Amino acid sequence: MKNCIVAQSGGPTSVINSSVIGVLDANNNSHYYDNVYAGINGIQGILNSNIINLSNIAYDDVKGLKYTPSSGLGSCRYKLKPFKESTEEYIKLFEILEAYEIKTFFYIGGNDSQDTVHKLSIYANEHKSDVKFIGIPKTIDNDLPIMDHTPGFGSAAKLIATQVLENFLDASVYPTKGVFILETMGRDTGWLAASACIATVNGKPAADFIYLPEVAFDIEKFLRDVSKKLIEKKHVFVVVSEGIRTKEGVFLGEIGEVCLDKFGHAQLGGVCAYLKNLILTTNTAQKVRVLELSTIQRCAMHCASQTDIDEAYDVGKAAADYSVDGISGNMIGIRRLSNSPYTSVPFALKAAEVANNIKYFPKEWINAEGNNVTLEAYEYTLPLIMGEPKILIENGLPKYTFLEDAFNL
Repeated sequence: MKNCIVAQSGGPTSVINSSVIGVLDANNNSHYYDNVYAGINGIQGILNSNIINLSNIAYDDVKGLKYTPSSGLGSCRYKLKPFKESTEEYIKLFEILEAYEIKTFFYIGGNDSQDTVHKLSIYANEHKSDVKFIGIPKTIDNDLPIMDHTPGFGSAAKLIATQVLENFLDASVYPTKGVFILETMGRDTGWLAASACIATVNGKPAADFIYLPEVAFDIEKFLRDVSKKLIEKKHVFVVVSEGIRTKEGVFLGEIGEVCLDKFGHAQLGGVCAYLKNLILTTNTAQKVRVLELSTIQRCAMHCASQTDIDEAYDVGKAAADYSVDGISGNMIGIRRLSNSPYTSVPFALKAAEVANNIKYFPKEWINAEGNNVTLEAYEYTLPLIMGEPKILIENGLPKYTFLEDAFNL
C-alpha cells in the first residue's frame, strides 16, 4: 500500500480547504496513492492518532470543502522541537506514519508549518525513512518569502476593501465631523492593511490614511495628519495594521495587558481603541468610530475571491503532482506571470527558504509621508480579489461542509 496524509495548521483562511480538495482531486485523477488520509487538528492530532480516511468518504460529501471557510480538518498551533533536542515526538510520529503506510505528508500552513516540513524532511533523510514531506502555503498575512503571494491573502484583501467601502459610506451620512478607524490583522507586516487601497469611491481612495508596521508610528504626526485632513473634509477614514509600533519598537497593541500565543507571539489588537482614545483626549475630533475586523478576515467565504480559491486549489493539486517525482522538504509557491490578463503558476521551492523568514511589505510602496501606499500596491493587489465564489445557498444562507464525524473521534 502507498498512502498519503494531509493536515492543516495555524490560523485558518477562507480558502485553505480548497488546497485539500486539490490534493484529493489530483490523486483521484492519478490514483498514485491508494488512500488519502487526513490528520485532524494538524500534527498534534496525528500524534494522537486522530486520522480519518478521506478516500472512504463519498466525494459528494467532501467536495463542498472547496467552498467552505476555516480549517475543515481542524488546526493546531503546535511547534515541534528540533530533533537534536528531543526525538520522542519524531519517533512516535514516524511509527504512526508507518502504521498507516504513509509515503507522503502534505502540510498546509504558514511559516511555522513550513518549518515543520523542513524539520521532518531532515529527520527522515538522516534516519533513512522513505516518507516525503511537502508544504502547501496558507496565510492571510501574505508574509511568506520567495512566492508572489499566499493563498488566503486575496480573499482577506477583498473582505477588507469591501468593509472599507461600506463603512466609508456609513461614516459619511452625518454632518458632524468625525474619524473612522478600521483595524486589520498583520502582526509583522502591512500587506492586509495596505490592501485597503483598492477600495475607491468615484475613482478616489476611500481610505485617507493607511499605517503599516514597516514604518515607525509617530503619534504626534498621526494627530497632525488627522487634524489637517479634518480641515479639508468632514470625515476622515483611517486604516491601521494591528502590528504598528513606535520608533522604540513598542506595539501600540501591547500598550496595556499583553497575551502571548503558544509560539510566544504577542496577541495584538485594540490599536483602533487606543487611537480613538488618543484622538478624543487630545480634542483632535469629537466623534470617532472604530472597527476591529478580527477573524472575519480569514473566514468570510461569502466575500472570497474566486481567483484565490482557484489558486489554493492549484497549489494543493500541484503538491500532489510534484510528490509523484519524490520531492521532499519542498513546498509549493505561486509565481505571477502577468497582471493583465492576470495569470499565475504554482512552483516548487525549498521549505527551508521560507521557514522562519518574513516577506515585508515593500518600503518603496509606502508614500514619503509614511501614511499611505503607492499605485504599485494597488496594481499588485487588485487582480487577486477578482471573481465571486460559487457557493451553494440553502435557506438564504451559505451551505458549508462540516466533517462532523471527524471531530468526534
